[in-house]
Amino acid sequence: MSFSNQTIFALSSGRAPAAIAVVRVSGSQAGAAVQRLCGKLPAPRQAHVATLRDLDGSAIDAAVTLWFPGPRSATGEDAAEFHIHGGRAVIAALLEALGAIDGLRPAEPGEFSRRAFENGKLDLTAAEGLDDLVHADTDRQRRQALRHLRGLLGERAESWRQQIIAASALIEAGIDFSDEGDVSGELVAPALTKIAALRAEIEETLAASAQSERLREGLTVAIAGPPNAGKSTLLNRLARREAAIVSPYAGTTRDVIEVHLDLDGYPVTLIDTAGMRETADPVEQEGVRRARDRARTSDLVLWLVDPADPTSPPGREGDHAPVWIVRNKADLAGSDASAAAAQFTISAARGDGVAELVAALVAFARDFFGSGEMALVSRARHRTLLRETVAALTRAGQAAGAGEELVAEELRLAAHALGRLTGRVDVEDILDVIFRDFCIGK
Repeated sequence: MSFSNQTIFALSSGRAPAAIAVVRVSGSQAGAAVQRLCGKLPAPRQAHVATLRDLDGSAIDAAVTLWFPGPRSATGEDAAEFHIHGGRAVIAALLEALGAIDGLRPAEPGEFSRRAFENGKLDLTAAEGLDDLVHADTDRQRRQALRHLRGLLGERAESWRQQIIAASALIEAGIDFSDEGDVSGELVAPALTKIAALRAEIEETLAASAQSERLREGLTVAIAGPPNAGKSTLLNRLARREAAIVSPYAGTTRDVIEVHLDLDGYPVTLIDTAGMRETADPVEQEGVRRARDRARTSDLVLWLVDPADPTSPPGREGDHAPVWIVRNKADLAGSDASAAAAQFTISAARGDGVAELVAALVAFARDFFGSGEMALVSRARHRTLLRETVAALTRAGQAAGAGEELVAEELRLAAHALGRLTGRVDVEDILDVIFRDFCIGK
C-alpha cells in the first residue's frame, strides 16, 4: 500500500488537557480499526458508546464512536471519529493503539482536507476557505472565510468556465461550418458577445475585491517617532496589556515589538519601534534601522511626538503609507509647539484622546479593506488566475478578425486558468504548498 493510500489518523481537536478530544481516522482500514478498538462496527452515522481497548485488550477509555462509510463522509473515504476524554494520557494511549494497527499511520498536516479535495468533497477555493476559517482571528475574517468554505468563489468560477466552454463550442462550430456561407458568422457573433460580457463580469469582481486578500493578513500600523515620546505606552494602552517595557530612559526599545489587535472585527498588527535618533550604540543603531524599515513597509504610521519635541516625520519617497502626527503627553504642562501640526492629541498614560484615535483607526481600516469581507477574491492566487482569465478573454476578442482558431485557443487558455482556480486541472504543483500550512488533523 502506497503512502498516500494508507489509512490515516490524528487528534483533530484542541490541545490537551480538555474535556473532550476528537481523534479522526480516514481510509480503507478505518472500519477494521473501529472493530479492533470497539469490538464491533456501529451503525453508520449513529453515536455508539463503547469501551475502547488496545491490542492487548486493556481498556483505554469509554468513548463515543461514530462510523462514516465512504463516500458519505467528510473525506469521501471510510472514516471514523473517537470522542474520548481529553487527558494527555488518554489521547496518547489511543494514538498508540491506532499506530499499532497494520496499515494505519499518523496524518500529515492538511491530509484530511487534501483527501476531501481529491475525492471531490471540496474544491480548492473551499479548502483554502477552511484553512482561513481555522486561522481567523477576527469576526470579519471568519465571515470571509465562511463564504469561501461554502464554495461561493468556486461556484462562480465554475459557472464562468462553463460559459467559456459554451462560447468555445460556438467558435469551433463556426470553424467546422466555415465553408457554408453565413453560418460561421451567425455562430461566432453571439460567442464574442458572451465573451465580452463575461470579461466585464470578472473584471468587476476583481475591482470589488481590490483589498480583500489583505483582510486575511491584516492592517499593519507602525508607531514611530523620536525616543521617549511614549510609543511603548501607547502600544500598551491600545493592546490593553503590558506588551512593551516602558521606561523614562531614551532608547529602551531596541527591537521591533508586534501586537495583534481586533479593532471592530478588523485584524490590525500594531508595531512599536525604536526611537529614531542618531546614536553611537551599535545595538540601538540596528533598532533604528529596523524601525525605519518597518515604518517604510507599514500601511499606516502613527508619528508620536511630545509637547517639547516638535520633530517632524522623516520624508518618504514614492507612494508610501500615510503618516498621522499624534501629539502625546497632553496631560503634562509644557510647550504646545507641536499641537498645531498634530492630527490627534492624546495622553497615552492617562487615556485622554485615545478613544478618538481608535475610532479613526477603525475608519481607516474600513476604508482600507473596502468591501473585502463580502468580496469573492481573498488570495493572491485567486487574483492572479482571474487576471490570466481576463487577459485571455481580452486576447480572444481582439483575435476575432484574425481567425476563429486563435479565438478558440485563447478561450481554451481562459478555461484552463479557471480550472486551476478550483483545482479541476493541472494543480499538482501547488497542492503541497496549499495544504502544508493546514493543522494536523484537518
